[in-house]
Amino acid sequence: MNMQVASGVQPPPPPSRIEEMQIPIVMMRDILLKTMFRKNVDMVTGVAEAICLPRAVTQELIDMARGQKLLEATGTLNANSGGEMGYQLTDAGKSRALDALSQSEYYGAMPVPLAVYHEQVKRQSIRNIQITREQLTTAMGHLILPDSLLDHLGPAVSAGRSILMYGPPGNGKSSISNGIRDAMGDKIYVPRAIEYSGQVITVYDPIVHSSAEVEVDDPNSLRRKRTFDTRYVRCERPTVITGGELTLSMLDLVYNPTARTYQAPLQLKSTGGIFIVDDLGRQKEPPQSLVNRWIVPLEESKDILALQSGEKFEVPFDTLVIFSTNFHPNKIFDQAALRRIFFKIKIDGPCQADFLKIFAMVARKKGMPLDEAALVHLIRERYPTINNVYANYQPVFLIDQMIAICEFEGIPYQMTPDLIDRAWANMFVKEEDIVR
Repeated sequence: MNMQVASGVQPPPPPSRIEEMQIPIVMMRDILLKTMFRKNVDMVTGVAEAICLPRAVTQELIDMARGQKLLEATGTLNANSGGEMGYQLTDAGKSRALDALSQSEYYGAMPVPLAVYHEQVKRQSIRNIQITREQLTTAMGHLILPDSLLDHLGPAVSAGRSILMYGPPGNGKSSISNGIRDAMGDKIYVPRAIEYSGQVITVYDPIVHSSAEVEVDDPNSLRRKRTFDTRYVRCERPTVITGGELTLSMLDLVYNPTARTYQAPLQLKSTGGIFIVDDLGRQKEPPQSLVNRWIVPLEESKDILALQSGEKFEVPFDTLVIFSTNFHPNKIFDQAALRRIFFKIKIDGPCQADFLKIFAMVARKKGMPLDEAALVHLIRERYPTINNVYANYQPVFLIDQMIAICEFEGIPYQMTPDLIDRAWANMFVKEEDIVR
């Protein structure tokens, strides 16, 4: 994949002193104390790594806490830590740490202020990406798609705007969504947590941000060099995929009453990446309600979230939203909602020629030899019974069925008119009344 865009993503610069942090000083001090208490770290290097700040800034925080009699030097230099001075919490420091933990269990990585994160979102915006036809074709290489479809998909992805893919089931809408994700080969920076109004909102999620890279430090270097602000994790552009389980409440902040912290909703975790709403129309919420929730974010590139107190605030919305449905758009949306979805792309079933190409490709991958008589039987006898409506899922289904039969019967993989008929019988359920 072309990685030129990746080098264009400007990393977040690490802070060089406390004044640059833009976080309440008491909050920073308390996170320092809670982290030292919970993680039992006592060397500046270890503390700096735990709170994800440069050593110099960490030393400033430690010096400030010492001045307030919350920390004290242990008075010994640790030979195994490059002669570093050790520090420990005083009784007052332990008391303050416990009090701070009762207010919020959050400790570890210092959060990034929302305003600072907003600037990083601009630097790595999904709308800065230009996907070439070659990149998109490579990412979709496992699919046989008409050129006209790529003609529509390319501009839609490059625009970083919302896309509605619709059409009959089983034609690869989900696979195309995943292919779009794969075409984006660059890396972005995801904050471990952000801070707003003294509240901590955790963002980095190992499940969503599964391709995160761990920075490898030079073991021979006493002073480890950080090339970017390690309050962020460098990872692939995130992809959130939801289906019938999506509810409106999943798009709100999640408050943990025990830890007294918030977890970012799905769309905030997908910032800089893709949010796929698969099987739209299968959720408990009406499709119109789901799209109405996205109207402001889609139009204004910002979302509105609310704290437990009821206070509302803006967060950046920088996500390529892909809606995928088996319903005709006019059946589930009004025209106002459709206007707000920037690209509408129909994903139809393949023509007969493309169907046969897909069939041959799948058979080759699965080690199933092609048989002309069986294929002629399939095309001339079976498909007319369903008005010659082809779908992309059918080759895989039919070939897998024939493989299962061959394995059960203990015969080599083969394709015959009889096996085609047996496989076909499992693809559709005959209409009939069931006597109960």
